[in-house]
Amino acid sequence: MKNSVKATLIAIAVAIVLLIAGVVFAISQQQPTAPAEGGEPKPTVRTDSHVLDDGGEGAVTVVEFLDFECEACAAFYPVVEDLREKYDGEITYVVRYFPLPGHINSTQAALAAEAAGQQDRFEDMYHRLFETQAQWGEQSEETPEVFRGFAEELDLDMAAYDAAIADAATAERVQSDKADGEKLGVDSTPSFFVDGVKVELQEWDDVEEAIEKAVNG
Repeated sequence: MKNSVKATLIAIAVAIVLLIAGVVFAISQQQPTAPAEGGEPKPTVRTDSHVLDDGGEGAVTVVEFLDFECEACAAFYPVVEDLREKYDGEITYVVRYFPLPGHINSTQAALAAEAAGQQDRFEDMYHRLFETQAQWGEQSEETPEVFRGFAEELDLDMAAYDAAIADAATAERVQSDKADGEKLGVDSTPSFFVDGVKVELQEWDDVEEAIEKAVNG
């Protein structure tokens, strides 16, 4: 009997610990803008972030951390495009890089987008990368020549493109986005923030619901 009671008490204690851990984890995931050292909030947007849509003063800010090789990001791509159209003028939509190490071409794709962005063609490359992901994703080695081909198709200045790809500052720009994402608790893609609050993705319409709530209260 004593052993039975002891086992029951241990089971209850373990359950309580797991419950508390779950609550703490949930809270930490829902508060990505918790103060950093010194009490300053961690930024979701920087001055050099790529803005696809600028809703103007008072607009809801939506930030997506993405990996161009991520299949889930590609699956969300048409969803995002629909949301951009639906909430045009009401949201500012920002894209930030978060290349995952398990994706061989993810960094090369981000570099291509950044190089295009230096010629004010970021969005054109953004579309091209997602529309062609099946062609270059899941490779066994990097294929920078594929992305250079996209740059040529977009009629970019190829000398400037090549210089940007070779410039260490371009890679640093990509990694600075990833570093910010990690500070915000991003560990997978896509990850969305609506007015600084991380959206917990469980259903396809979670992002839309968060935007709708932020736009209409």
